[in-house]
Amino acid sequence: MKLGTVAEMRQVDAQTAEDYGLPCLLLMENAGAAVARHTAELLGGAAGKYIVLLAGSGNNGGDALCAARHLANLGAQVHIFLAGEVTHLKTDAKVMYEADQSMELELHGLESDRDWHRLQLTLRRADAVVDGILGTGFAGELRKRTLRLIEIVNEAGRPVVAIDVPSGVEADTGRVSTVAIQAALTVTLGLPKACHYISPAAECTGRLVVESIGIPDALLTAEGIHQALIDDELAATLLPVRARSAHKGSCGRILVVAGSRGMTGAAAMASLAALRAGAGIVTLAVPESQQPLLAAKLTEVMTVPVAECAPGIMGGEQALKQLLQLAPAYDAVLLGPGLGRHYETGELVRGFVAEASKPLILDADAIYAFTGQVDALQALKQLPVLTPHLGELARLLDCKVSDLREDLVVHVREAAQQLQAVLVAKSECTLVAYPDGDVFFTTKGNPGMATAGCGDVLAGTIAGLMEQTEEGLAPLLGVWLHGTAGDLAYEELGEGLLAGDILQRLPAARQRLRRSQLR
Repeated sequence: MKLGTVAEMRQVDAQTAEDYGLPCLLLMENAGAAVARHTAELLGGAAGKYIVLLAGSGNNGGDALCAARHLANLGAQVHIFLAGEVTHLKTDAKVMYEADQSMELELHGLESDRDWHRLQLTLRRADAVVDGILGTGFAGELRKRTLRLIEIVNEAGRPVVAIDVPSGVEADTGRVSTVAIQAALTVTLGLPKACHYISPAAECTGRLVVESIGIPDALLTAEGIHQALIDDELAATLLPVRARSAHKGSCGRILVVAGSRGMTGAAAMASLAALRAGAGIVTLAVPESQQPLLAAKLTEVMTVPVAECAPGIMGGEQALKQLLQLAPAYDAVLLGPGLGRHYETGELVRGFVAEASKPLILDADAIYAFTGQVDALQALKQLPVLTPHLGELARLLDCKVSDLREDLVVHVREAAQQLQAVLVAKSECTLVAYPDGDVFFTTKGNPGMATAGCGDVLAGTIAGLMEQTEEGLAPLLGVWLHGTAGDLAYEELGEGLLAGDILQRLPAARQRLRRSQLR
């Protein structure tokens, strides 16, 4: 499924009217009906229920005013409070307002202290609240009146159904300037928005449902929309069925360059993840003094000792020569997990990637090697895959994480274009960005995955898929498999899960994908 920006959704609305002759009022009617239906489902039926609807002056408010009519028809007792002036209602919202008046529904303003007191008393009796205060056009700071309204609703503690986005969040950035509606359910219209996946706004969304509201599918799937979800439907298209004639050599030969003294675990997990993701052969190149340890630890992974520049630290001209001699025998190379940040190690990374002609995945310390030397990254012969968390990305771009958070999607998109790399930006919603401007949002993952080693497993998973998928698709499938494995572990272990638990469940995640392909 695609994911729309505010500008893209405005264009979709305009084209719906201009190219298909479907007016905004019709879409508003469909939206209001959908919100009413989902509100009723949330409550186990609307008949006899006491429902408060909050309507702003824009189209979002019009949707709420329309939903009120449908809920009343379902037998609910509805109470509508206008967050703005009646004279400020947009044309289509005014039509819905007048229809509510004709049905003699309860309509209240919020002008006097008595109005606000009535709202508070009404909320105490409410079975649910419908939030149509602000829509996707909101950005910046809340007005005092709106701030007060949102705080009162949140304090009431009633289940809230938000229309499109919870009021107070910025649709494109996921920012919450002061406070936002805490929704139990968000009914988003047309396409999901970035705020439903990026924190802190994602924490306000609750359960998300998407309603097309009659917008032609051709507009919702148009190539001009450059964001999409890495959902089950997309994942099912990414992994070809393995032929019966497959053998270990045809499933991917992966070289992992990783590990240093005290950080052998990262190297081990990345290597095993590549195998668990389905790679046929994985070889781990490690500092020579650490090779016996990892050879004993890893039964299925081959290990190769590489020259050291210091005890337990890979580096130097001999190490570079060894790696360049190894690389031609492999289909892809992963560098970085637990590699260390020694100066000569950084030189080794930069020297290797400048000469290597194989697909590259750069993680952790391999990304650190390009701190202050982004031009060397831009000059690579091929398009590398980079898997930084936001701290590593901020360091690479010479900015702060808070700067990235101001507009994460835009910054990640621009970074992929600037670095000429496929960027897997790890956060609560991992983003995969391509240099052509396309950005993909993960739909998997959970708070339990905030634990050491998860990034090593992800990097290894992506590496293991490089030869099994079509060019450029391994990062998308890797993020889906990793997140699904994490969700499987979370179901059983909660916040106590370890990176190794994700690693162990990669085959189960792959099996889940296979079953979905067979349906």
